[in-house]
Amino acid sequence: MTSAGSSIHSVRRGAGEPLVLIHGIGHHWRAWEPVIDLLAEHHDVIAIDLPGFGRSPAPAQNHGMPSAVEALAGWFAETGLDRPHVAGNSLGGAIALELAAAGHARSVTALSPAGFCTPAQVRRALGILRGHRVGAFTPTPVLKAFYRTGFGKAFSFGWLVRDPGVLTAERALADTLALRGGKGFSAVARHGRAYTYTGRPDGVPVTIAWGSRDRIFLPVQADVARERLPWATHVALEGCGHVPMSDDPAGVAAVILRTTATAAATTAADSAHDDEPAQR
Repeated sequence: MTSAGSSIHSVRRGAGEPLVLIHGIGHHWRAWEPVIDLLAEHHDVIAIDLPGFGRSPAPAQNHGMPSAVEALAGWFAETGLDRPHVAGNSLGGAIALELAAAGHARSVTALSPAGFCTPAQVRRALGILRGHRVGAFTPTPVLKAFYRTGFGKAFSFGWLVRDPGVLTAERALADTLALRGGKGFSAVARHGRAYTYTGRPDGVPVTIAWGSRDRIFLPVQADVARERLPWATHVALEGCGHVPMSDDPAGVAAVILRTTATAAATTAADSAHDDEPAQR
Protein backbone atom coordinates (compact mmCIF):
# COMPACT_ATOMS: atom_id res chain seq x y z
CA MET A 1 0.00 0.00 0.00
CA THR A 2 1.31 3.43 -0.96
CA SER A 3 0.41 6.63 0.86
CA ALA A 4 1.34 10.26 0.26
CA GLY A 5 -0.25 11.76 3.38
CA SER A 6 0.13 15.52 3.52
CA SER A 7 3.87 15.69 3.03
CA ILE A 8 5.74 12.38 3.27
CA HIS A 9 5.32 9.57 0.78
CA SER A 10 5.39 6.07 2.22
CA VAL A 11 4.89 2.43 1.33
CA ARG A 12 3.23 0.23 3.95
CA ARG A 13 3.12 -3.54 4.30
CA GLY A 14 2.45 -6.15 6.96
CA ALA A 15 0.82 -6.01 10.37
CA GLY A 16 1.91 -5.67 13.98
CA GLU A 17 3.76 -2.98 15.85
CA PRO A 18 4.75 -0.18 13.44
CA LEU A 19 8.32 -0.07 12.15
CA VAL A 20 9.43 2.99 10.16
CA LEU A 21 12.33 2.63 7.70
CA ILE A 22 14.42 5.69 6.80
CA HIS A 23 16.81 5.80 3.84
CA GLY A 24 20.03 7.76 3.35
CA ILE A 25 20.87 10.92 1.40
CA GLY A 26 19.95 10.72 -2.28
CA HIS A 27 18.08 7.44 -1.89
CA HIS A 28 14.36 6.62 -1.64
CA TRP A 29 12.10 4.09 0.06
CA ARG A 30 13.22 1.34 -2.30
CA ALA A 31 16.55 1.17 -0.45
CA TRP A 32 14.63 -1.11 1.93
CA GLU A 33 12.90 -3.21 -0.73
CA PRO A 34 15.11 -6.30 -0.16
CA VAL A 35 14.08 -6.54 3.52
CA ILE A 36 10.51 -5.21 3.61
CA ASP A 37 8.75 -8.53 3.14
CA LEU A 38 10.96 -10.19 5.78
CA LEU A 39 10.13 -7.45 8.26
CA ALA A 40 6.45 -7.37 7.30
CA GLU A 41 6.07 -10.92 8.63
CA HIS A 42 6.41 -9.38 12.10
CA HIS A 43 5.59 -5.66 11.81
CA ASP A 44 3.46 -3.02 10.18
CA VAL A 45 6.34 -1.75 8.04
CA ILE A 46 6.34 1.84 6.74
CA ALA A 47 9.16 2.73 4.35
CA ILE A 48 9.28 6.47 3.72
CA ASP A 49 10.73 8.96 1.27
CA LEU A 50 12.45 11.64 3.33
CA PRO A 51 11.42 15.27 2.61
CA GLY A 52 13.15 16.35 -0.59
CA PHE A 53 13.72 12.80 -1.81
CA GLY A 54 11.73 10.25 -3.78
CA ARG A 55 8.11 11.37 -3.99
CA SER A 56 8.18 13.57 -0.89
CA PRO A 57 8.37 17.32 -1.63
CA ALA A 58 11.29 19.35 -0.34
CA PRO A 59 10.53 21.55 2.68
CA ALA A 60 10.26 25.30 2.17
CA GLN A 61 13.14 25.73 4.62
CA ASN A 62 15.74 23.18 5.62
CA HIS A 63 17.69 23.66 8.85
CA GLY A 64 19.41 20.30 8.69
CA MET A 65 18.80 17.60 11.27
CA PRO A 66 16.32 19.62 13.37
CA SER A 67 14.12 20.04 10.28
CA ALA A 68 14.19 16.31 9.53
CA VAL A 69 13.35 15.32 13.10
CA GLU A 70 10.56 17.91 13.31
CA ALA A 71 9.08 16.78 9.99
CA LEU A 72 9.05 13.10 10.93
CA ALA A 73 7.79 13.70 14.47
CA GLY A 74 4.95 15.76 13.02
CA TRP A 75 4.18 13.07 10.46
CA PHE A 76 4.15 10.42 13.18
CA ALA A 77 1.54 12.44 15.05
CA GLU A 78 -0.46 13.11 11.89
CA THR A 79 -0.61 9.43 10.94
CA GLY A 80 -1.19 8.07 14.45
CA LEU A 81 2.26 6.51 14.89
CA ASP A 82 2.92 6.62 18.63
CA ARG A 83 6.65 6.01 19.16
CA PRO A 84 7.15 3.43 16.42
CA HIS A 85 10.21 1.28 16.08
CA VAL A 86 12.62 3.00 13.70
CA ALA A 87 15.43 1.72 11.51
CA GLY A 88 17.63 3.92 9.35
CA ASN A 89 20.62 3.72 7.03
CA SER A 90 23.35 6.38 6.77
CA LEU A 91 21.59 9.76 7.10
CA GLY A 92 18.49 7.77 8.02
CA GLY A 93 20.41 6.06 10.81
CA ALA A 94 21.32 9.41 12.33
CA ILE A 95 17.72 10.60 12.02
CA ALA A 96 16.55 7.42 13.76
CA LEU A 97 18.94 8.05 16.66
CA GLU A 98 17.82 11.68 16.90
CA LEU A 99 14.16 10.63 16.93
CA ALA A 100 14.89 8.30 19.83
CA ALA A 101 16.78 10.99 21.75
CA ALA A 102 13.75 13.26 21.30
CA GLY A 103 11.39 10.60 22.66
CA HIS A 104 9.76 9.67 19.34
CA ALA A 105 10.96 6.07 18.90
CA ARG A 106 10.41 2.84 20.77
CA SER A 107 13.58 1.20 19.45
CA VAL A 108 16.31 2.12 16.99
CA THR A 109 18.43 0.15 14.56
CA ALA A 110 20.99 2.40 12.87
CA LEU A 111 22.93 0.96 9.92
CA SER A 112 26.20 2.84 9.26
CA PRO A 113 24.69 6.03 10.69
CA ALA A 114 25.98 9.52 9.95
CA GLY A 115 27.25 11.61 12.84
CA PHE A 116 30.36 9.68 13.85
CA CYS A 117 32.79 11.06 11.25
CA THR A 118 35.76 13.38 11.50
CA PRO A 119 35.49 16.51 9.31
CA ALA A 120 37.86 14.93 6.79
CA GLN A 121 35.77 11.75 6.68
CA VAL A 122 32.61 13.79 6.09
CA ARG A 123 34.25 15.67 3.21
CA ARG A 124 35.40 12.41 1.66
CA ALA A 125 31.96 10.78 1.93
CA LEU A 126 30.12 13.79 0.55
CA GLY A 127 32.64 14.08 -2.27
CA ILE A 128 31.94 10.51 -3.32
CA LEU A 129 28.18 11.00 -3.12
CA ARG A 130 28.32 14.27 -5.05
CA GLY A 131 30.27 12.48 -7.76
CA HIS A 132 27.53 9.86 -7.91
CA ARG A 133 24.93 12.58 -8.28
CA VAL A 134 26.79 14.21 -11.17
CA GLY A 135 26.81 10.84 -12.91
CA ALA A 136 23.07 10.50 -12.30
CA PHE A 137 22.44 13.26 -14.85
CA THR A 138 23.73 11.04 -17.66
CA PRO A 139 20.92 10.76 -20.26
CA THR A 140 18.40 8.14 -19.22
CA PRO A 141 18.68 6.00 -22.40
CA VAL A 142 22.42 5.73 -21.80
CA LEU A 143 21.86 4.72 -18.18
CA LYS A 144 19.34 2.05 -19.21
CA ALA A 145 21.87 0.47 -21.56
CA PHE A 146 24.71 0.88 -19.04
CA TYR A 147 22.84 -0.91 -16.26
CA ARG A 148 22.14 -3.91 -18.44
CA THR A 149 25.86 -4.69 -18.06
CA GLY A 150 27.66 -5.99 -15.01
CA PHE A 151 30.34 -3.36 -15.50
CA GLY A 152 27.77 -0.57 -15.48
CA LYS A 153 26.29 -1.64 -12.17
CA ALA A 154 29.72 -2.22 -10.65
CA PHE A 155 30.97 1.18 -11.81
CA SER A 156 27.98 3.05 -10.40
CA PHE A 157 27.17 1.07 -7.26
CA GLY A 158 30.46 -0.49 -6.20
CA TRP A 159 30.94 2.21 -3.58
CA LEU A 160 27.57 1.45 -2.01
CA VAL A 161 27.09 -2.32 -2.04
CA ARG A 162 29.51 -5.21 -1.88
CA ASP A 163 27.98 -7.00 -4.88
CA PRO A 164 26.30 -4.63 -7.36
CA GLY A 165 25.27 -7.68 -9.36
CA VAL A 166 22.40 -8.24 -6.93
CA LEU A 167 20.73 -5.11 -8.30
CA THR A 168 18.46 -5.53 -11.30
CA ALA A 169 18.87 -3.08 -14.17
CA GLU A 170 15.46 -1.63 -13.28
CA ARG A 171 16.38 -1.13 -9.63
CA ALA A 172 19.73 0.43 -10.54
CA LEU A 173 18.02 2.90 -12.86
CA ALA A 174 15.31 3.72 -10.29
CA ASP A 175 17.93 4.45 -7.62
CA THR A 176 19.90 6.64 -10.01
CA LEU A 177 16.82 8.61 -11.04
CA ALA A 178 15.95 9.08 -7.35
CA LEU A 179 19.43 10.49 -6.77
CA ARG A 180 19.06 12.78 -9.79
CA GLY A 181 15.65 14.00 -8.65
CA GLY A 182 16.49 14.47 -4.97
CA LYS A 183 15.77 18.17 -4.56
CA GLY A 184 16.88 18.02 -0.94
CA PHE A 185 20.36 16.70 -1.72
CA SER A 186 22.29 20.00 -1.73
CA ALA A 187 20.75 21.36 1.46
CA VAL A 188 21.15 18.07 3.33
CA ALA A 189 24.77 17.75 2.19
CA ARG A 190 25.52 21.33 3.22
CA HIS A 191 24.13 20.85 6.73
CA GLY A 192 25.72 17.42 6.98
CA ARG A 193 29.23 18.84 6.82
CA ALA A 194 28.96 20.07 10.42
CA TYR A 195 26.69 17.39 11.87
CA THR A 196 27.80 15.23 14.80
CA TYR A 197 25.56 12.95 16.82
CA THR A 198 25.60 13.92 20.50
CA GLY A 199 22.21 12.66 21.70
CA ARG A 200 21.38 10.13 24.40
CA PRO A 201 18.33 7.99 23.64
CA ASP A 202 18.02 6.78 27.25
CA GLY A 203 15.68 3.89 27.96
CA VAL A 204 15.37 2.91 24.31
CA PRO A 205 16.93 -0.27 22.86
CA VAL A 206 19.53 0.83 20.32
CA THR A 207 21.51 -1.28 17.87
CA ILE A 208 24.24 0.21 15.71
CA ALA A 209 25.34 -2.07 12.88
CA TRP A 210 28.18 -1.36 10.47
CA GLY A 211 29.12 -3.05 7.22
CA SER A 212 32.64 -4.45 7.43
CA ARG A 213 33.19 -3.35 3.81
CA ASP A 214 31.53 0.05 4.01
CA ARG A 215 33.42 2.38 1.63
CA ILE A 216 31.40 5.53 2.38
CA PHE A 217 31.42 5.60 6.19
CA LEU A 218 34.50 3.53 6.95
CA PRO A 219 34.19 0.80 9.61
CA VAL A 220 36.59 2.72 11.88
CA GLN A 221 33.66 5.04 12.55
CA ALA A 222 31.92 2.12 14.25
CA ASP A 223 34.59 2.40 16.95
CA VAL A 224 33.63 6.04 17.51
CA ALA A 225 29.96 5.06 17.81
CA ARG A 226 30.90 2.38 20.34
CA GLU A 227 32.80 4.93 22.45
CA ARG A 228 29.95 7.46 22.40
CA LEU A 229 27.15 4.94 22.97
CA PRO A 230 28.78 2.15 24.99
CA TRP A 231 25.47 0.85 26.33
CA ALA A 232 24.04 0.25 22.83
CA THR A 233 24.31 -3.08 21.03
CA HIS A 234 27.02 -2.91 18.36
CA VAL A 235 27.04 -5.35 15.45
CA ALA A 236 29.43 -5.92 12.56
CA LEU A 237 27.70 -6.81 9.29
CA GLU A 238 30.35 -9.04 7.77
CA GLY A 239 30.97 -8.53 4.07
CA CYS A 240 28.39 -5.75 3.74
CA GLY A 241 28.83 -2.35 2.17
CA HIS A 242 27.26 1.01 3.00
CA VAL A 243 23.75 -0.09 2.01
CA PRO A 244 23.68 -3.51 3.66
CA MET A 245 20.01 -4.21 2.95
CA SER A 246 20.99 -5.23 -0.58
CA ASP A 247 24.08 -7.20 0.46
CA ASP A 248 22.52 -9.32 3.21
CA PRO A 249 18.73 -8.92 3.47
CA ALA A 250 18.26 -11.80 5.89
CA GLY A 251 21.08 -10.65 8.15
CA VAL A 252 19.88 -7.05 8.25
CA ALA A 253 16.29 -8.10 8.91
CA ALA A 254 17.47 -10.33 11.77
CA VAL A 255 19.38 -7.44 13.38
CA ILE A 256 16.34 -5.16 13.17
CA LEU A 257 13.97 -7.82 14.51
CA ARG A 258 16.26 -8.58 17.47
CA THR A 259 16.14 -4.90 18.39
CA THR A 260 12.37 -4.62 18.13
CA ALA A 261 11.98 -7.86 20.10
CA THR A 262 14.15 -6.42 22.88
CA ALA A 263 11.81 -3.45 23.14
CA ALA A 264 8.77 -5.72 23.18
CA ALA A 265 10.28 -7.90 25.92
CA THR A 266 11.14 -4.83 28.01
CA THR A 267 7.59 -3.51 27.66
CA ALA A 268 6.12 -6.89 28.65
CA ALA A 269 8.37 -7.10 31.71
CA ASP A 270 7.46 -3.58 32.78
CA SER A 271 3.76 -4.35 32.32
CA ALA A 272 4.02 -7.52 34.40
CA HIS A 273 5.83 -5.60 37.14
CA ASP A 274 3.13 -2.92 37.16
CA ASP A 275 0.42 -5.59 37.49
CA GLU A 276 2.02 -7.22 40.55
CA PRO A 277 0.11 -6.59 43.77
CA ALA A 278 1.80 -4.21 46.15
CA GLN A 279 3.86 -5.94 48.82
CA ARG A 280 2.84 -5.27 52.40
